[in-house]
Amino acid sequence: MAAVAHYVEVNAPARACYDWWRPFTRLPEIMDDVKKVEPIDGAGDRTRWTVSGPLGKSLSWDATIAEDSPPHTIAWTTLDSSDPDVKSSGVVRFDDKGNGVTGVEVSFEYHPPAGKLGEAVASLFDDPQAKVRKAVDEFKIVIEAR
Repeated sequence: MAAVAHYVEVNAPARACYDWWRPFTRLPEIMDDVKKVEPIDGAGDRTRWTVSGPLGKSLSWDATIAEDSPPHTIAWTTLDSSDPDVKSSGVVRFDDKGNGVTGVEVSFEYHPPAGKLGEAVASLFDDPQAKVRKAVDEFKIVIEAR
């Protein structure tokens, strides 16, 4: 298991930050490896994530919202039925600091499977701390430009 986290303060209200993240469909804007996130149910609580994999291949898995406390927290986890058998979870917390400033913390854990599939999935998570930091910093740019 590996875990990473990154925190940044943004000049945007907590509700705007939460609303940007909640559908997850915008994540390709801030995460290079994420090709798309699509809702697979009407409420958007279940999503299919497609990411760029090694050797030009794509990998997909399904995730579900594990906690949704607007506008403070969104947490997700992969579904056991996902293929490949990638186990990951994450949480985004939005801390209203007042005066339109929000602290945003993204935490992510993953457990890649073993074997050749595990090696392929592990390449997706090469330097995960740098990827999470870059995504959160990109989010700051996007949300502050709105």
